[in-house]
Amino acid sequence: MPLLSVDELKVTFAGHGRRATTAVSGVSFDVDEGQVVGLVGESGCGKSVTSLALMGLLPAKGVRVEGRADYRGTDLLSLSPSRLRDLRGTQLAMIFQDPLSSLNPVVPIGVQVTEILSRHRGLRGQAARDEAATLLDRVGIPDPRRRLKEYPHQLSGGMRQRALIAMAVACAPRLLIADEPTTALDVTIQAQILELLKELVDQQGTALLMITHDLGVVAGLCDEVNVLYAGKVVESADRRTLFAEPAHPYAHGLLNSIPRLDAPRGQPLNPVRGSINDQIAWADGCAFAPRCDFYTLDCLQGTPELGPLNADAVAGHQVRCVNPVREPLAVTTLAEVGAGGDPPAEAAAPKGAPKTAPKAAPKEETSE
Repeated sequence: MPLLSVDELKVTFAGHGRRATTAVSGVSFDVDEGQVVGLVGESGCGKSVTSLALMGLLPAKGVRVEGRADYRGTDLLSLSPSRLRDLRGTQLAMIFQDPLSSLNPVVPIGVQVTEILSRHRGLRGQAARDEAATLLDRVGIPDPRRRLKEYPHQLSGGMRQRALIAMAVACAPRLLIADEPTTALDVTIQAQILELLKELVDQQGTALLMITHDLGVVAGLCDEVNVLYAGKVVESADRRTLFAEPAHPYAHGLLNSIPRLDAPRGQPLNPVRGSINDQIAWADGCAFAPRCDFYTLDCLQGTPELGPLNADAVAGHQVRCVNPVREPLAVTTLAEVGAGGDPPAEAAAPKGAPKTAPKAAPKEETSE
């Protein structure tokens, strides 16, 4: 039985006098103990809203959350705010995207860390300060006792992110959600943060839900990957299968857009054309159709189902597409991501496909 099983999670925002906006439109995935599961997609595809819904951190008014999120047999979406507060920090924890805005700027780091220890572990006074220093040292912050007295603005971006991680793991949670924890960090600090998260998973058996748009992070950390687009999972597979044989045109486009270090000077990049706003309603067909180089008229016959690619598909490889990609991918192994191989080939529309993609109809915007 999975540690966390999310089934048809849907999040809708409805402001007074405004049309409802669906940010998450039926997301399902499982996370096992000691497993790293990735949620991947562009900004605006619903990744962060999914995590906030699971943690019960969305506003109480103007938001409707539907579906189930079973954590060890308990539906998180049906729990009272007080019960969720008891679970957050002890069983569930989250590393937020921007450490500078997530930490209180007028409270020393030590007070913010010891508050968690006091609330959930009952530590007070010197015992709490000693444990806080131990946590900061564990995540690689030098001179931790001095740092306890400093304010967030006195720390570097990497140190602030490490402080957030220390707060998140203070009570050894069973499930850790990391919402783009390496955003705005230089590559050296990114590598250190990812290595630290990997150690937490290996040493404590913590389940990690990694939210990112960085496919390099996915290649180095995740076991299973769910690719989101317009609030739905469009492809789900283990990372090796996804990188070797992406079947949904969106996943294929994301991987083909990775810059190649061996590309000739002046070689143009190969981005996914359009933007997240160029979409149609899922009820009318595949939301990705206006941006897709592989679409056919069958793509506009209602919402495609998420299912196995074919009878010979790798177990667990599921795709939401009526016309999956059959072309080889320029980047075919994890080791080649961003380093080596032939330049990506241009995608071609399949024989018999319409010459132009359908235009995106005016609809509700999705948000991350």
